[in-house]
Amino acid sequence: MTGPSGRPEQAGGAMPNRRLRLGMVGGGRGAFIGAVHALAARMDNRFELVAGCLSSDPARARASAQDWFIAPDRTYDDFQTMAQAEAARADGIDAVAIVTPNDTHHAICRAFLDRKIDIVCDKPLTTTLDDALDLVAQVRRTGLVFVLTHTYSGFPMVRQARAMVAAGELGAIRLVHVEFLQDWLAAPLEDQGDKQALWRTDPQRAGPGGCIADIGTHALHLARYVTGLEVEAVAAQLRSFLPGRRLDDNAQLLMRLTGGAEGTLLASQVAHGNECGLRLRVYGERGGLAWDQERPNHLCWAPAGCAAQTLSRGDASLSAAARRATRLPRGLTEGYLEAFGNIYADAAGAILSRRQGGRPDLEDIGLPGVVDGAIGIAFVEAALRSQQDRGAWVEISLAAGRI
Repeated sequence: MTGPSGRPEQAGGAMPNRRLRLGMVGGGRGAFIGAVHALAARMDNRFELVAGCLSSDPARARASAQDWFIAPDRTYDDFQTMAQAEAARADGIDAVAIVTPNDTHHAICRAFLDRKIDIVCDKPLTTTLDDALDLVAQVRRTGLVFVLTHTYSGFPMVRQARAMVAAGELGAIRLVHVEFLQDWLAAPLEDQGDKQALWRTDPQRAGPGGCIADIGTHALHLARYVTGLEVEAVAAQLRSFLPGRRLDDNAQLLMRLTGGAEGTLLASQVAHGNECGLRLRVYGERGGLAWDQERPNHLCWAPAGCAAQTLSRGDASLSAAARRATRLPRGLTEGYLEAFGNIYADAAGAILSRRQGGRPDLEDIGLPGVVDGAIGIAFVEAALRSQQDRGAWVEISLAAGRI
């Protein structure tokens, strides 16, 4: 069954009789991710952006709202006013996208959760574990949908890898290696006034973790998402290679995972020649898988004792999860925006299900949520403690079943 976009229906079944009304906090002019959210939300005709507090600068917020044709009476100067006003409207927003720097996530999320508004939030979830756990508790109290944009889980071949692991095709997992290598902070862009570099290298805004929180949490989630395993302990080496930089720009970790598996995680923003090098390799007793974000339409599958083969996105033999996330025939490239669109389409299905009286399980849908966010912050804090203790092994006290 296909939706109006011509692609398979997303989680949540029948379409509502209107688009879901979406608000946005952050993401105005000069921001990268706001436009990505707005485009992804409209990709499957499930959302309409109708309200926003798009900048902490009121003038920029109003100008940005005009870019997206948001009415002046639904353009807000602060998120508290927006949450209160939208909750009081008969045609108020159904959900809000939060696309601001890390230090603001907790307060903004609470403002909308407290007014019974579903949330799509950028990662990392918060800057402290206490704040993350507070959001977990509030989501559980309210029963609201809370989606965290670990976008790479929206790629069809990532969902194919997850389905193969879950089906036992790899057998017991032995090794998990994940890396996310970039080079965009190899120069001191924060000293040159670059907006993205300024807040990502500022511990007051980014939190105590730099690279480990910014892209290390993406790598962690990808490994967890595909394998279904949790990281029990880490031994970490974090450092900044640029003099004067206050947060880490490179991370190297050993990991112990549930079920006796072992792994490594590498994250760097100073690795020349790497643009968005997120790569995952998973090895089990019956075979291995490898996926590369910069070549996202293919998955390498090496069954034990057989030649490695390449699985292609769009192949009819793939899992239902991969086929449902696929928009185009084989050979026509799909990438980051389409994966982001899959996150929003599935979020729309979950929101609709909740509004119809259901209690959608994001894990069953394959959507990252608030618990994933808390696990990510626990991971960052464990890595920082390990670094402070010269790379000693540090247990992560929070696993999915203990939050």
